[in-house]
Amino acid sequence: KLAFTPIAASASLLFSKLPHSCPFLFSPSLPQIKIQNPSELLRKHVIDWPWLPPLEPRVAAVAPIGSDGRHYRSCSSLKGNNSCNKSWTGKLAWENKTLQPRHTKKVFCMYVQQASKSKCKVAIKPLELENTKEPPLNLYKPKGPYTASIVSVERIVGPKAPGETCHIVIDHGGNVPYWEGQSYGVIPPGENPKKPGAPNTVRLYSIASTRYGDSFDGRTASLCVRRAVYYDPETGKEDPSKKGICSNFLCDSKPGDKIQITGPSGKIMLLPEDDPNATHIMIGTGTGVAPFRGYLRRMFMEDVSSFKFGGLAWLFLGVANTDSLLYDEEFTNYLQQYPENFRYDKALSREQKNKSGGKMYVQDKIEEYSDEIFKLLDDGAHIYFCGLKGMMPGIQDTLKRVAEQRGESWHQKLSQLKKNKQWHVEVY
Repeated sequence: KLAFTPIAASASLLFSKLPHSCPFLFSPSLPQIKIQNPSELLRKHVIDWPWLPPLEPRVAAVAPIGSDGRHYRSCSSLKGNNSCNKSWTGKLAWENKTLQPRHTKKVFCMYVQQASKSKCKVAIKPLELENTKEPPLNLYKPKGPYTASIVSVERIVGPKAPGETCHIVIDHGGNVPYWEGQSYGVIPPGENPKKPGAPNTVRLYSIASTRYGDSFDGRTASLCVRRAVYYDPETGKEDPSKKGICSNFLCDSKPGDKIQITGPSGKIMLLPEDDPNATHIMIGTGTGVAPFRGYLRRMFMEDVSSFKFGGLAWLFLGVANTDSLLYDEEFTNYLQQYPENFRYDKALSREQKNKSGGKMYVQDKIEEYSDEIFKLLDDGAHIYFCGLKGMMPGIQDTLKRVAEQRGESWHQKLSQLKKNKQWHVEVY
């Protein structure tokens, strides 16, 4: 497998835009080099690999084209021909030095198309993070939080999404390790409005990255946060005095800002890895997709020697509309590369209709695939739920109705799922 060298802490923000894996990061400070033979280029500018076989001189590159660097154009060239709608010079350099991803160092992402056919994954470090037998728990508590730093804050929803959701990368320096499925506590600055003189209380956020973070070096963690705002029902106007203290602090943060974190906490959502061929059914609404992003990156993106996933991961994601989809390009990429191991179903409540003509919610998608889901559960599949607690009554009602239609007792079935540790719920 080809090695990956992280150059910028949030390089994965660029990597997530690529249609294939096998990324290679090059500093834009490298001299401009004509791309003639990718294998020679890799030997010279990544690592000296004499064993690297000659590759057909076909490469693809992604460069930012928007003023804020959050939109990308993909180009590929083959023996002088290129598929871009704009001429590509074939040089490892930014055409415009001012175009760079918001809140990131200037990075150039490149991958070799021929190598992507082998589904190569990203090398991670430090490997010692795989050695612990038990998950880290409550290393830092509210009375003694850890002071971390903000690396980047990025809006990850489109203009038509109701509300704002941000992907926030935090540098913990490797001092607050965690496992996939755990949560961090965040203590926003300022006084507790209900207890003058006392600090604000801890808010828990599911971690949206693997233990190696978005930079694959074990030094960062990512959160998926929706900005909480309040609109007066009478005037219809936003009331800033009632906005969410912590979510607004996080979404307004800038690179370098300090942040007080606690944890990690939680065991119920840990990804069972004793059986690498197991089935994992993930049901999330909105930012509840956070832990599932971590699971899927571990399964399909990272080269983890101790965990070679060969089972089935099935994600159901419920949001309002297409612009509200979170990490959709990452998930779509997995679907293209691992069609036998990944399924991805979306419930868009404001764009899709259920079989009764009403809005499409995740429970409607569950009912649509209920026969498959129940069979998988009978065969030992794990099922996970994460999101606002209001999602669970509708889901439970649907599962109960389906069970009864199958002549089963949902109460007994649920008790058995819990006893077998197949049932995992984290709602807020």
